[in-house]
Amino acid sequence: MDRISGQNSASDYLFPPIEPFHRQKLDVGDGHEIYVEQCGNPVGVPVVVLHGGPGGGCSPMMRRFFDPSVYRIILFDQRGCGRSRPFASVENNTTWDLVSDMEKIRTALGISRWIVFGGSWGATLALIYAQTHPQSTAYLVLRGVYLSTQRELDWFYGGGAARFYPEAWDAFERIIPEDERGDMIAAYHRRLFGDDIAVQTKYAQEWAAWENSLATIRSNGTSGGAPGEYARAFARLENHYFMNKGFLEIDGQIERDLSKIDHIGVSIVQGRQDMVCPPEAAQRIAARLPKCELTMVAMAGHAMSEPEITRALTRVMHGLGPQKAMLGL
Repeated sequence: MDRISGQNSASDYLFPPIEPFHRQKLDVGDGHEIYVEQCGNPVGVPVVVLHGGPGGGCSPMMRRFFDPSVYRIILFDQRGCGRSRPFASVENNTTWDLVSDMEKIRTALGISRWIVFGGSWGATLALIYAQTHPQSTAYLVLRGVYLSTQRELDWFYGGGAARFYPEAWDAFERIIPEDERGDMIAAYHRRLFGDDIAVQTKYAQEWAAWENSLATIRSNGTSGGAPGEYARAFARLENHYFMNKGFLEIDGQIERDLSKIDHIGVSIVQGRQDMVCPPEAAQRIAARLPKCELTMVAMAGHAMSEPEITRALTRVMHGLGPQKAMLGL
């Protein structure tokens, strides 16, 4: 229990920490090696966990949303981040490369179908993967839905969220010359991809600080500084993907292709107060998918570590475990 507020913490709803029973570096081609780990039950219900960002990497906490006696838990660091190599690289690093990597991981591990679990950018990738490989997707569990649209980028980098966190936006904006502030993604891109690593790192930390400042409902508009190397991968990859509109064919592609997955069960957990990925995207997806259950968490923002988000996600996974046969797993 939180001794100050009396509220539960996220760890109260998670399973105890566990270590992987298997780790590997998978050569996926294009000069990339992907870090992959497996935890829990080697013959359990397979679930692949997609981290956010792009560029966020997976963490030990992500293992703990699943009953290790029930689930075979697969985590991997997407191209360019975490323990995957080359680090902070955007070469041969697109949405479609990540989708291909997921299939290579699934095949290498001998899995026919799996549950796909992802939040924020991880929810984006989960939806695109399912639309591309519906035969491999048994179920989708999504959190903090992001659809990779211009509307969402305009909200977060064009002044929408800034109206709620003006002091955090000022810190993000003031290191950019006034004549470049009309396109903050492009302005940061010039600096994140310059030749000076120190400059890259400086701007990467400011990029990460802006997002982290808005991640939780308890935020007061400030965040602790992200480590330089982590921030550099996170910021470069996010910026690269946002500059390229998620590498989608058209704006709104995910919604256009929802009919490809309307036979797949979906659970969405969405923070009502999510300032990073506002709830309207989750609502639109839920309205279009006949097998979708949306849980709108009233007092929660974006982060999966928020207690009520954590509680809702673990509840979803607890309910899915006994449905192994129904999911065809």
